[in-house]
Amino acid sequence: MAAPTDIRPPFTEETARAKVQAAQDAWNTRDPERVALAYTEDSEWRNRGEFLRGREEITAFLARKWARELDYRLEKELWAFTDDRIAVRFEYESRDADGQWWRSYGNEMWEFAATGLMRRRYASINDVAIDEGERRLAA
Repeated sequence: MAAPTDIRPPFTEETARAKVQAAQDAWNTRDPERVALAYTEDSEWRNRGEFLRGREEITAFLARKWARELDYRLEKELWAFTDDRIAVRFEYESRDADGQWWRSYGNEMWEFAATGLMRRRYASINDVAIDEGERRLAA
């Protein structure tokens, strides 16, 4: 798996796709500490209605997220890119503590520092309840 700083701007289509794959791989580990290393120390996030700044807040957010989104599995797809920005569409599936499965769809806009770390992440996400038999993303 590529380290957060292995793929740096300016992006080509090939490196943008690699950056998206690296993010998908990292998020599927569900390891908040590891995932947070991909962001600058002062990274700025919007995730649904939450606004976060910095690795400490990102790590805490991810720990809360994966404590409630059980059996989480994510797929990301490159949508567009420029020299230092990438847009992705994604979907993920998880279940809650009551056993209800969810599919979450969204878009993210990313901006990167020259180091390859993400300095801004803005995510818009919608959730749909699904039956277990409707799952598409196997763990």
